[in-house]
Amino acid sequence: MTGSTAFFLVFSALFALAGLFAAAMAHDYLQFFGFALFAFGVLFGFSCIKRHFDAKEAARH
Repeated sequence: MTGSTAFFLVFSALFALAGLFAAAMAHDYLQFFGFALFAFGVLFGFSCIKRHFDAKEAARH
C-alpha cells in the first residue's frame, strides 16, 4: 500500500468518525449531515481499498 493510499484511508476513517460524532450531537437536519458524512467516509475508504487491490492486480499482469 502506497503512502498516499494509507493517508487517504486514515483520512476517510477520521471523516466517518467525525460524522458519527456530528450525528450524535445534532438535532433535525444536521443529524442527516452527520450520517451523510459517515457514509461518505466509509464509501471513500472502500474506494481506497479497491484502488489498492486494482493497482496490485495491474502490476501482476
